[in-house]
Amino acid sequence: MGLTSKKVLLLAVLFAVALFVLTIWLWPRLSRHNWRTVLGRVGLLLATQLSIFAAVGLLANNAHLFFGSWGELLGMKQDSVSTGPNGAKVKVLGIEHAGLPGGSRPQAAGRIEKVVLKGEKSKINSQAFVYLPPEYFQPEYAKKRFPASVVLTGYPGIAQNLFKKLDFPQTQHELVRKNKAQPTILVMMSPAVVQGRDTECVDVPNGPQTETFFTQDVRRDMAGHYRVGTDAKNWGVIGDSTGGYCALKMPMRHPKTFSTGVALSADYRAPRDAKTGDLFGGDKQLERENDLLWRQKNLPAAPVNLLVTSSKQGEPNYPDTLKFIQQTKSPGRIASIILDSGGHSFNTWRREIPAALEWMSGHLKA
Repeated sequence: MGLTSKKVLLLAVLFAVALFVLTIWLWPRLSRHNWRTVLGRVGLLLATQLSIFAAVGLLANNAHLFFGSWGELLGMKQDSVSTGPNGAKVKVLGIEHAGLPGGSRPQAAGRIEKVVLKGEKSKINSQAFVYLPPEYFQPEYAKKRFPASVVLTGYPGIAQNLFKKLDFPQTQHELVRKNKAQPTILVMMSPAVVQGRDTECVDVPNGPQTETFFTQDVRRDMAGHYRVGTDAKNWGVIGDSTGGYCALKMPMRHPKTFSTGVALSADYRAPRDAKTGDLFGGDKQLERENDLLWRQKNLPAAPVNLLVTSSKQGEPNYPDTLKFIQQTKSPGRIASIILDSGGHSFNTWRREIPAALEWMSGHLKA
């Protein structure tokens, strides 16, 4: 049974309750003052507390999906990233079920495929979850190339959050049904494509080439396997927190790759901490170029469409978001969603995602 299985959670809760009842029942019998009864009391208390801790931990993980599997929890190596026969750049590992309207029929519900993308240029291989809209499987769209958006979590984060908690495919499906958006392929990923390191979508000198992976390899792999457009006008990127920083930076630095970026509660510069290390190899100019507020103020603007979100109360990025909006120069174009209140959380992003996806769809071309 998987880490996020409801059966595992139910068993953990029942076990914790049973141990608590057992402790109450046995406590009078363990009241004697000898080493056996003392050890018995200590053992019962530890077992009960550990079982309660495990149940609460599983409950929190099911709510927020910090870890998607036992392997992730234990820090073990995850699914193979081999790319299949004949050097295929995309390997489909399976189908994910996310409760999309239309049941199991892809012509009505679309489909989410769990894949491995091979980074031929970056030498990075990573999992992704590709949402294919219903139209992808309908005969009248058989020769159509679809627009696509890379959808990124924050750090740390797992890609399953994007369809199990933030409902990106479900929201996209509903917007298309209401004629508020066009059918779009979503490439749902975590920016943490290098195990154990937060690279902030940077090509680290003498290190992981994460920026190259997202701006070149992902698009090339997708275009080689799916019916997606290959021009910048066909591609957007949306993300929250660290993913939001990436979603702004990649169009700004690579306007011939992404025409549109949406940042939910974004940072505007890369941190330096134990998880990132020195991302720029001591190169101060490279560091400045990855500081989006510095870049915006000191370098020519790219002709891209950007949307930023924040909250007047509850979001630490609010002052920087206002500065980013004010500093935007032509030919760059900026839009914003500013809530009166909202924290750095799934609840806030769920409020912003429908409008953000509708806005993005209006700027992508099929």
